[in-house]
Amino acid sequence: MVSATHWLAAQSAMAVLENGGNAYDAAVAGAFVLHVVEPHLNGPAGEVPILLAPAGGEVRVLCGQGVAPAGATVAHYRDLGLDLVPGTGPLAAAVPGAFDAWMLLLRDHGTKPLAEVLSYAIGYAEHGHAPVERVGETVESVRELFETEWTSSAEVYLPGGRPPRPGEPFRNPALAATWNRLLAEAARAGDREAQIEAAREAWRSGFIAEALVRQAHRPTPDTSGERHSGTLTTEDLAAWSATYETPATYDWNGWTLCKAGPWSQGPVLLQQLALLPPELPPYGSADYVHLLIEGCKLAIADREAWYGDAAEVPLDELLSVPYNTARRQLLGDRASYELRPGSPGGRTPRLCAHARVEAGDEPGSNWPGAGEPTVAVHGASRTPGAPHVAADGATRGDTCHLDVVDRWGNMVAATPSGGWLQSNPVVPELGFPLGTRLQTTWLEEGLPNSLTPGRRPRTTLTPSIALRDGLPVLAFGTPGGDQQDQWQLHFFLAVALRDEVRGGPDLQGAVDAPNWHNDGFPGSFHPRGMRPGSVTVESRMDPGVVAELRRRGHDVTVGDAWSEGRLCAVARDPRTGILSAAANPRGMQGYAVGR
Repeated sequence: MVSATHWLAAQSAMAVLENGGNAYDAAVAGAFVLHVVEPHLNGPAGEVPILLAPAGGEVRVLCGQGVAPAGATVAHYRDLGLDLVPGTGPLAAAVPGAFDAWMLLLRDHGTKPLAEVLSYAIGYAEHGHAPVERVGETVESVRELFETEWTSSAEVYLPGGRPPRPGEPFRNPALAATWNRLLAEAARAGDREAQIEAAREAWRSGFIAEALVRQAHRPTPDTSGERHSGTLTTEDLAAWSATYETPATYDWNGWTLCKAGPWSQGPVLLQQLALLPPELPPYGSADYVHLLIEGCKLAIADREAWYGDAAEVPLDELLSVPYNTARRQLLGDRASYELRPGSPGGRTPRLCAHARVEAGDEPGSNWPGAGEPTVAVHGASRTPGAPHVAADGATRGDTCHLDVVDRWGNMVAATPSGGWLQSNPVVPELGFPLGTRLQTTWLEEGLPNSLTPGRRPRTTLTPSIALRDGLPVLAFGTPGGDQQDQWQLHFFLAVALRDEVRGGPDLQGAVDAPNWHNDGFPGSFHPRGMRPGSVTVESRMDPGVVAELRRRGHDVTVGDAWSEGRLCAVARDPRTGILSAAANPRGMQGYAVGR
């Protein structure tokens, strides 16, 4: 079974499974297709956390989040007159992490040759694919920038002066040439594993590394309104590689949830579970929705105060029973407009300047840039997946997701992102741009997520694997920036509570169920705004629930009927071995397939 945010990625991964490959081979093939067909949502120079659950083995995290380059210091950015890392341009580029993570997954857990798993992406890049509407819409939104400044991007995405159009084959011959050259160099290395290692070296110190660094040092206009060069060097690329880690976990009602560590926002899902009372209100009721909204605010307040790779994170205390029992007492009947981090182990929390909302601020007063770029803007309806041009004119990007389970029970959940076509100019020699994940760090010293050379920027990317009785049964995730672990909680509870809710949803029903999010915290992406007290709901939510939320003080925006959450999921019943999958109907491009 495969579920992905684009049908061609899901079908390509399924083709690998049908040709005898395992879940890891399939995931790599699908991921490289996502780079081709969703270039506004991810690219090879972006990043990806991968959760893998080998049949009969331990769940592992494969970290494809690159670190800040050696020259990326708070002092350097401050000397440039910046108080935020720009949302676009090479100053925002971390060491690219996605490619190496996929190569490690293929080397260590896959079975197929590199040329075979890349053949699907090369085919779509070389011969073309029918692009989704969002690609052309994104290109159109930055047309002037491409034509006047980022001309290498115009060569790829404005062929003949026209953006990609649905129904017309769109090609990226430069990207196809990059992968063909990579394969030609790797083929001289010897066996399967040696070829993968040769590909990694080409990325880290060969022709790809050289092109990436040349691009990083070209002065480029960014969201600051100025031209800046980046700090990425060949030494930064050569020194970094993807790594395996033990997941953060939490046990709840017979389930074990596995997430990436607090260099991601993944433990936010675990904290939300830890904050739940022993008895939950009726599923879908106003009491239920209010409880989850308010619990989310407490968990994300702790994210803001404690999560990051630049400090030791007290995760054991943050997930402990005494800590969350005490935090639960803060959950009242009224909507909170405050950001209230806790004090695990008696520590004193410290928030960034952007999180210090003064008492008396009006609801929504700090709205610009809040949340995730493709959901409802306050007071207006938005199309899911559409590009968001922020108030400062910066076009932002979103994310992809991919889940696979194979006939042997191996599972993969991965959330690729970054390296968006609207994030940086296309590297002319390669056909794809650098990423911008450093924008999620702070230019204040001493915070867990301060910009720090050699440390990972805290990522919003957060795939999930759930176990029952120690066995992997569910892999899932969603695009959505800061909203990912909100939407995933609502989905997971719908699945986990099915036996307790008469007529409760199946896997697809849990994906389809009306969803919601709040933005009462600093957004992770430039310009880092927040909207205290906010809740955005789908119009399919019960009007009585919406009215009750407003009565309790929530600042509710009613969005489109299908605008919140874009879940993918695959499942395996360990009792029967039966596999299942579900995909998101929002945006009309998610796809689940199996046999």
